[in-house]
Amino acid sequence: MKAIIAGLTLLLLGGCASNGATPWSALTNTASCAKLTSEEQLSLNLADDMANDGKLHASLANLQSLPDNLADVRLRKAKVYRLLGRSEAEPLYRSLLGSCLAAEAEHGLGQLAAAKGDNGLAQAHLQRAARLAPTDEKIRNDLGVVYLNQLRVEDASFEFLTAMELKQSDQLAALNLVTLLIYQDDWSRAAELVSRLGLSPAQVTEAQARAQRLKTPSKSGPTAVNQVAVATPTLQ
Repeated sequence: MKAIIAGLTLLLLGGCASNGATPWSALTNTASCAKLTSEEQLSLNLADDMANDGKLHASLANLQSLPDNLADVRLRKAKVYRLLGRSEAEPLYRSLLGSCLAAEAEHGLGQLAAAKGDNGLAQAHLQRAARLAPTDEKIRNDLGVVYLNQLRVEDASFEFLTAMELKQSDQLAALNLVTLLIYQDDWSRAAELVSRLGLSPAQVTEAQARAQRLKTPSKSGPTAVNQVAVATPTLQ
């Protein structure tokens, strides 16, 4: 009788724990890269739009209505959780390692490590991401930021220039390069770049502030990856 009661108790506890969702500790590299249905793609696009508008909680709510095993869904959830500063992001990114979205997973893990000030770990993840997706300008930019945090200015410059050439319309890498040039007191090249790209006075002021923080690291925390990004997060 005791054995039967114990078994029933375990079954009840198991049912309460799952509640139809995948526990974060149970996530494995089994994310499906199957093509989404038109309805699933519509929901994913809606979640992206909400995230791009800064409505991260609403975006997450829409993502939670989609199957947990879809790689695209896991990646979007991981990004939203990362932007919200929640611990669920890391296991979701790790569950995508070895999948069709391995580069994006390494990228996300690198961003998490950089946000914690662990530039060594961030560098390892972002270098792997760059090998998997060498033409992704965001990965190259973020790797450049990590190099800049380590004051490896030549490596940082190489990554920023690569990112700029890969996507000339994206000013993020250009802003980071301006920061690097100001850090080096190379004001003439910084001014030329600002003029050529039409950067705003506010952007230049932010670049100056970041360069100053690099010169006095003991008085400030680590320079976060994508620190000079636009105010509203963009999931791409």
